[in-house]
Amino acid sequence: MHADDATAPPPAAGTADSCAVVWDDAFAQYDFGPYHPMSPVRLTLTRDLARAAGLLDRPGVTVIDAPVASQEQLASVHDAAYIEAVRRASAPHDLATDDELIAYGIGGDDVPAFLGMHEASARIAGGSLAAIDAILTGSVRRAVNVAGGMHHARPGRASGFCVYNDAAIAIRHALDAGEQRVLYADVDVHHGDGVETALWDEPRAITLSVHESGEHLFPGTGFVQDTGGQKAPGSAINLPLPPRTDADGWVRAIRATVPALARAIRPTLLVTQHGADTHRVDPLADFTVSLEAQREVMILMREIAEEVCEGRWLALGGGGYAVVDVVPRSWAHLIAVATGEPVDPDEPLPQAYLDADARVREAHGLSLDPAMRTFGEGRPLAVRDWEAGFDPEDPLDRAVQATRRAVFPEWGLDPFHD
Repeated sequence: MHADDATAPPPAAGTADSCAVVWDDAFAQYDFGPYHPMSPVRLTLTRDLARAAGLLDRPGVTVIDAPVASQEQLASVHDAAYIEAVRRASAPHDLATDDELIAYGIGGDDVPAFLGMHEASARIAGGSLAAIDAILTGSVRRAVNVAGGMHHARPGRASGFCVYNDAAIAIRHALDAGEQRVLYADVDVHHGDGVETALWDEPRAITLSVHESGEHLFPGTGFVQDTGGQKAPGSAINLPLPPRTDADGWVRAIRATVPALARAIRPTLLVTQHGADTHRVDPLADFTVSLEAQREVMILMREIAEEVCEGRWLALGGGGYAVVDVVPRSWAHLIAVATGEPVDPDEPLPQAYLDADARVREAHGLSLDPAMRTFGEGRPLAVRDWEAGFDPEDPLDRAVQATRRAVFPEWGLDPFHD
């Protein structure tokens, strides 16, 4: 895989701060039930915070609807038999069919069937497709779909709370529309296995996942030796990090890999996934990352897009199971970075949002969090950049260097100096 294969990016789209934000109230219908960790309240509270902070009213910002993706669009990534199984799971069905659905990953505690599952899942995919089209047509330069990022869904199987893989569908759509090279960067705490699998043999799509090592965390994949299929060697890049990776180490690892690779890959479009489950209080993972660190990486991704592909950037949501305390603030930062100036982490949360938050907490029997009054959490970063030196005694540094040694040469980079 060589960067010279890519031609120059297309002309810049939209104005400098033009951005489409995808929202549809029907996103809340993607609901696995009251005891499932992926509660749709994380989406509605994100909307409430973005609206209360005035992020959706910024100049150049357009809020766009999320249509339901068509059978043909879904079939660009998913098997026809699987799509049919999701349709069957979406309607009232005889419990005798549950065993058949389990073969497609539907059922049990992970991805339980629910009424309207197909339409709700296809709408999320349609939202990411609408975002991609807004970029491809030149009406905007950037787009955000916080409901997207369903990165575990496989071509023939639901997995990890994900039914249809909107990220892979959107990337395939962009390539089919003539996009020359897409870089997908996934910073969710879990490996972006479904996107990697769907694009494994596609040399025009490079998947880069930074995640907690599969030796310790679901889905148990994403190792440095996994570098793409026979038709696309070097197109899959994995950076598995040790459990308990903290905010400074997480940012250090991303800075040590993603910018250099993006400059070498030279994508014409950047797609990123920003699962908030890297956060220190997330109940389903083991990193100790802060909101300040998540914001820093969002800013870095925007800077990379501006440097290598004239700002053309689609940002997606993803995981995140501290659905009240963390996810709305994290993704409000993502919307802010995509639509213009980042929000200061020390800025107070709007009272209208605090009122909405209090109503949600009361409805769900949750106690108020008196410490949650700002967009951040008062944890400034103190990152030691990679240029300051590699520490062979540090497990994080060893993980980073293993990835650099495995993939940098494929892209003409020196793992010790670039």
